[in-house]
Amino acid sequence: MTVALSTVAVAAAEKAGAAVKKREAADAPPPSPSARPASATTDAEVVSLINAAILQGWKDAGIAPSQPATDGEWCRRVFLDILGRVPTVEELQGFLAEKSTSKRQALVDRLLESDRYVEEYARNWTTIWTNILIGRPPAQRDRRRLVNREGMQQWLRRSLLKNKSYDAMVYELVSATGSSKPGEEGYNGAVNFLLDNLQENAATATAKTARYFLGLQVQCTQCHNHPFNEWKQNQFWELNAFFRQTKALRTFQGRNDIAFARLENEDFAGESRKNPKEAEIYYELRNGTIAAAWPTFVDGTKIDASGYSDEVNRRAELARLITKSEYLGKAIVNRMWAHFLGHGFTRPIDDLGPHNPPSHPELLDRLGQEFAGTGHDLKRLIRWVALSEPYSLSSKVGPKNKRDDPALGEKPLFSHFYLRQMRAEELYESLLVATEADKTKGGYEEQEKTKGDWLRQFTIAFGTDEGDDATTFDGTIPQTLMLMNGDLVQKATKAEPGSFLHRVAASNLKAAAQIDFLYMAALARKPSGPELKMANDILAARGGDTAAALQDVWWALLNSNEFILNH
Repeated sequence: MTVALSTVAVAAAEKAGAAVKKREAADAPPPSPSARPASATTDAEVVSLINAAILQGWKDAGIAPSQPATDGEWCRRVFLDILGRVPTVEELQGFLAEKSTSKRQALVDRLLESDRYVEEYARNWTTIWTNILIGRPPAQRDRRRLVNREGMQQWLRRSLLKNKSYDAMVYELVSATGSSKPGEEGYNGAVNFLLDNLQENAATATAKTARYFLGLQVQCTQCHNHPFNEWKQNQFWELNAFFRQTKALRTFQGRNDIAFARLENEDFAGESRKNPKEAEIYYELRNGTIAAAWPTFVDGTKIDASGYSDEVNRRAELARLITKSEYLGKAIVNRMWAHFLGHGFTRPIDDLGPHNPPSHPELLDRLGQEFAGTGHDLKRLIRWVALSEPYSLSSKVGPKNKRDDPALGEKPLFSHFYLRQMRAEELYESLLVATEADKTKGGYEEQEKTKGDWLRQFTIAFGTDEGDDATTFDGTIPQTLMLMNGDLVQKATKAEPGSFLHRVAASNLKAAAQIDFLYMAALARKPSGPELKMANDILAARGGDTAAALQDVWWALLNSNEFILNH
């Protein structure tokens, strides 16, 4: 009897220990980049394969690329895309004065790696990823919203400052548990991605996770098989089943204001509640038939269907499958390419699959593989794109490539740099830098609050309910008028003592050099002959009042299309 009891006890202990190990394995983050076999391909080799693939596309289409961008154009462009602002006159002049043939590579390396720019790099990409994951600041604070913007930003900023691998970031975002607000017990800012997306049995969480991290549009299959691609209704609900152990808990401040929220895992007994070991969900087919689904990844990989969270952490399993998927690398490569080149290999960028063939399929596949080979290093990916030939081209179209126009529905060939408006945040930061107002900025939190207040003005005037990219500047009359008459431009164009313009006017520079300085600050170039003549005419009309003349010129520059455009 004693032996039998001991055997039972040992078996129970082994079972419990196995459950703990299984849970710990599920909760563990993916291996660090150093634990993966590193790619033997150098950065220079990846850039060469990009150039070769794009060149072949030009040959196949019978077109020729535009001329290379000037150093000033390229410098302005790379500052905007990596740091989210235009260069200062000092930074621009320093780059233009360099004679080295490798100075562009050196500048990209400085922007990505030097202590001087590390905070700005993290700020810019924190803004970009915050907007992707939870949207821009709404026009008015929604006191019922679960998301804590500060918490999301803090987690992103810390991850980017450490250059955390992209797969680790995605893993944490998908599997996160904890509190949304900094300073609260169990704070984990990564939970803010999913907290607002659990309504309707986490249908939104399912769609956004697939779109952002796999580049797959599955939301259309929620109610029926997709009419234009291979995705089926069952695949949506099989992916959705990964989220059914997840719950959001609210903590209120007062009667209706949400102070913060928590994201937790809980046991899921299945919608029938008959067998938690096979915890299923149900969905309705178009013919009215009810079908069952269990957690199955988009590639058909199934996991243990147990709904007990101490046996299977479904979101952690989903996060692991995402980070192993070939779609992870392709999706972020496509997104980054679009950020730097204006268009991705597909349109939209988060709709990969046989139904939507990329413009350069072999290149997209190869870059996804090479990115995984780096340990999912975002800075390496940025370096490849920023140093590629298509990124170095002028935005001026010639007779041999004028039909390369994605705006007309054609697949992009990247034979010239595609003009695009600055993001609202880029414009804000660039106005601060151009007027040297950035030198008096406060701490990070204060800066973000001030910028958020400014952005809300544009959300009110031009935004959507989601506060999405309708806040970018596309040259419409209302947007132009608001920019021209807004507080930020009014402050930027004041010529009172102590202001930027007053300092320029009071400097020892001659009038022509002062005009040069303003053009360099705003447009990263010197004025043309006609532009300089116009400035002199303004000076004459102002009766020699240099400050007033410079104010007129500066106001015109800051409100020009050339300033607002990334070109």
